[in-house]
Amino acid sequence: MAFFSKLKERMFKSSAKIDAGLDAIVAEPAPKPGLIGRLLAPTEAQRRALDDAMLEELEDLLIAADMGVETAQRVIANIAEGHLGKRVSVEEVKRLLMAEVVRIMEPVARPLPIYAKTPQVVLVVGVNGSGKTTTIGKLASQFRAAGKNVVIAAGDTFRAAAVEQLQVWGQRAGVPVLTAPEGSDPASLAYDAMTKAQADGADLLMIDTAGRLQNRADLMEELSKIVRVIRKKDPDAPHNVLLVLDATTGQNAVQQVKVFQELAAVSGLVMTKLDGTAKGGVLVSLADRFGLPIHAIGVGEQIDDLAPFDPEEFAAALVGLDL
Repeated sequence: MAFFSKLKERMFKSSAKIDAGLDAIVAEPAPKPGLIGRLLAPTEAQRRALDDAMLEELEDLLIAADMGVETAQRVIANIAEGHLGKRVSVEEVKRLLMAEVVRIMEPVARPLPIYAKTPQVVLVVGVNGSGKTTTIGKLASQFRAAGKNVVIAAGDTFRAAAVEQLQVWGQRAGVPVLTAPEGSDPASLAYDAMTKAQADGADLLMIDTAGRLQNRADLMEELSKIVRVIRKKDPDAPHNVLLVLDATTGQNAVQQVKVFQELAAVSGLVMTKLDGTAKGGVLVSLADRFGLPIHAIGVGEQIDDLAPFDPEEFAAALVGLDL
């Protein structure tokens, strides 16, 4: 519940957008509300009949919150069923929305699995700037604190800043970070990391990768080569392919999932930067559209600002409700 307080506070941009929209919708029952009606905040007791016009406005609001057209339509259709014609308050609409978001997201809420087989190899992918490097650092630090033996490979060998960032996290967490000279072959580094992880009896090996989408063919070949090389050590590796997404990109995250599903067999998602955007609804869209496990979400730079995904906490924070 401690993380929920932080989540609710830091997802204010998303919840405030939905709040303001709901206030305006319930305050004005006309199909085409005027300016004065939208300026009048509804009282606690104020209600509006949940008719087709209101449902259309709610759908527009969810689309504006980056929930995506198809997901928004599905949510609204489910709300209409059993509630059409009833007079509802802002609070009641929020609870209906929350229930629908939870229903969509419960099936995909799964912590990053830890298997008995070691080392477990986690390939981490995502565009540059998505928070990929800090996510690796935070996860490694959290697993190390939980008693796991962790090794990191700084496989984005073309970005010195990414390597330095991982080294800082490694020092902070007491986790070894394998590096190579700038511009080195990432697959060679991944092979060396596998060798070290096996020799150290590591539980977890996390491999950072480049995120340059300008030339997909090059990136696909780079990722394919990493996979081919580490499979010489373990035919089942990588055991997880984790895609890190930046919430501030909104619906662009949908395209990123599509691309990285082509480039690498993505097995789960982490969404970062939910504290800096009004586009938090995109995570609902991703869950509804792809059904990939959502392992964790991030709301800041500190280690405890990344936590396992909880659908009820997320849904409540998104619509601005207390649990």
